[in-house]
This record gives sequence, C-alpha cells and structure tokens, in this order.
Amino acid sequence: MSKSSNKNWRDELHEIIYEADTPAGKLFDIILLIAILASIALVMLESIKSFDEKYHDFLNISEWVITILFTVEYIARIVTVKKPIKYITSFYGVIDLLSTLPKYLSLIFAGTHALVALRALRLLRVFRVLKLARYLGASNHLASAIKASRAKISVFLFAVLIAATIFGTIMYLVEGEEHGFENIPKSIYWCIVTLTTVGFGDIAPVTPLGQFIASVIMILGYGIIAVPTGIVSAEYTKQAGQAKTPLTNQPHRNIHLNSQSCANCLANDHKDNAEYCHKCGHNLHIN
Repeated sequence: MSKSSNKNWRDELHEIIYEADTPAGKLFDIILLIAILASIALVMLESIKSFDEKYHDFLNISEWVITILFTVEYIARIVTVKKPIKYITSFYGVIDLLSTLPKYLSLIFAGTHALVALRALRLLRVFRVLKLARYLGASNHLASAIKASRAKISVFLFAVLIAATIFGTIMYLVEGEEHGFENIPKSIYWCIVTLTTVGFGDIAPVTPLGQFIASVIMILGYGIIAVPTGIVSAEYTKQAGQAKTPLTNQPHRNIHLNSQSCANCLANDHKDNAEYCHKCGHNLHIN
C-alpha cells in the first residue's frame, strides 16, 4: 500500500513538473518562467556597481531564494524520473546544475563572483517552459522549419566561407602587409567582417583596387544576409500550409500539442491521444 501510494505521488509530481496538460502543470511553468526572468534581472542588476552597492543585501537574499527554488526543482526532477542519470546527463539537466552551482560555490571558495555569468544559463530553460500548449504549436513549426532548412543553410554557409577565403586571399595580395593585411587569415577575418556588414574598421583597404573589391564584398553582403532568413521563412510558410487541410482549411494534426514527457526515458513529442511512449513503450499516464 505504501509502495503504491509513493508511486502515485511521484507520478503526480512528474505530471506537474514535466507536463503542461493540467492546470497545476501550467501554473508550475508560469511560476518557473517568472523565476527565470527574475533571476536574469538580478544578474544584470548585480553587474551595475552603484546599484549593487546600494541594494546588495536585497539582491543577495533574492538570489538565494531563487537558487533554493531551482535546487528544490532540480531535486524533484531527479526524484520523479525512473532513470535519474539520464536526466542529470541530459542537456537541460546539465544546464540546471551549472546555473544553480555558482551561488553555493561562493560559500566555499573566494573569488567565484566571475561564475555569476553561469547563472545567465537559466535563460536557456525558457525553451523548456515553451512546452505550454498555447506556444507549443508555434515553437514546433519554427523548430521543424529550421530542421528542414539545415541542409540548405549548411551548404550556403559553406559557400560563404569559400567566398570569404577567396576574397581574403585576393585582398592579401592586393593590399599587402603594409596596409594591415598582414597574413591570409587576418585578411579572411576582414572579409567576413565586411561581408556581414559589421565593419569594425580596424583594417581598411587603401589602394583603389582594394577599395573596389571591398565595395563589391559590401554589396554582396546585403544579399548574403537575406538568404538564410528567406530559406527558413519559405520552409515555415510551406509547413504552415501543410498544417491545414485543403478542403476545410482547418489545422491538420501533424503538429501535436501533447506536452507529456515520458517518466522512463524523458522522450517528448507524443501524439495528442498517446497512451504509451513512442520510444520505450512506458505508460504516459498515472496508473
């Protein structure tokens, strides 16, 4: 009886923490999102010396409260899964641990204030909170569009690197070391900076031919910036069109809003009416 009761308790806590299909799960995600944003705000405010000197105690106490909250959440996530090591070594598990440790390390070691930057990793947890049903469809569409575009974007980036190498080498031969183009790698660096329209200005062509080549690279840069955006936008529009049936113009259920996470293998993206995990076959619902 005690074992069955404990199992039900773990399953119910798992639904609240890992899923957003219930009111309690949605409330948990909203509270977690607020805590993440508050934590990032505290990190920013601590970096302002005048503000930190005036409100140091308030910032310190607030950070401890949020750190303890995330610690409890981290422990709860480990307790409610059947394979804790799988969660601990997962991407979000590592992020959770790294973003929680700095405050505790400050008690043991001196001079660990530089680790405050690790707390900004909590912002990555926002992507997990986006499992909320009202955002899940849009995030899945965007993720699918980026995934479908990865081959085209990879080829495009490879072509850009080749062009930057060629133009960089040409600029090294045209301008030479006396004009700041000391070697080919540095010339390629200049070409990438120019091609992306960043233009730091630390190196600039002096000769007429070099300035002409630079002008061509700048013009090409405007087109190059637009290409990845166009590729992803085209895929996003294509998938949004496929998500509607041609007769009723209603959303087709190829993008699922099921936010359930398997307690056994932590798999997501289950179909809306799924009873069992599509990866390991574990029951997704409380017994």
